[in-house]
Amino acid sequence: MTDPVNSSKTALFLVATPIGDDDDMSVRATRLLLEATLVIGEEFRPLTTLLKRIGRPRKSAPPQTRNAEPSDIEVLNEHSKPEDVKALADRVIEIHKAGGFTSLVSDCGTPGFCDPGAPLVQELRRRGVKVSAAPGASALMCLLSLAGHRIDQFVFRGFLPASRDERDEALKAVVRETHATILMDTPYRLEKLLSELAALMPERRAILGCDFTSSKEVVHEGKLAELSTLWAKKPDDQKKAEFMLLLR
Repeated sequence: MTDPVNSSKTALFLVATPIGDDDDMSVRATRLLLEATLVIGEEFRPLTTLLKRIGRPRKSAPPQTRNAEPSDIEVLNEHSKPEDVKALADRVIEIHKAGGFTSLVSDCGTPGFCDPGAPLVQELRRRGVKVSAAPGASALMCLLSLAGHRIDQFVFRGFLPASRDERDEALKAVVRETHATILMDTPYRLEKLLSELAALMPERRAILGCDFTSSKEVVHEGKLAELSTLWAKKPDDQKKAEFMLLLR
């Protein structure tokens, strides 16, 4: 019987994880996390919570308290240095040569996209090592499918800069953009982003999708001025949300 995960050929799998509902997790994704020699995530706590939920037993100490035995989990995030990425690549290749494979996840959704996983993928590809994806939940695809409009072309701007000057320039570029544009930011900056965009182009129509696949999922459509007012009126404890914004 052929191994459906092809672990003998692939050294690293990018595994999509739930973005809201735990059942976003595919059967294949679950198997790849259960059978991987090593699982790499962004943060220790969300990673161990995910692995516990799918029934993967703890095999060794976490990275912060490592003993002489190599851990079966590692962390790769925005604080990781180039040498950390190279060391992880070394370990992925070592595991692959021994007949195993590694799985990489982000805190939620599809890894390698707007998260720290990309440098590891690049390093492994540079070394001629095969990386494969186990696709699944994606907030971007949720937004596009729920938009209710045919979107043949769009510009993905991702996270806007946090620093004032760089952010102002990025916002000006968004105003000049003629194609549909998708923006995202951290949950605590959602109200600020809507306010900034409404001040620059209050009549532009937009679709705001929040907390996809969770019980709190909402999709709002309207002018930016309307969306900004709507969000400003929410109670403070309801203003933070994982979101994506489509400017039509």
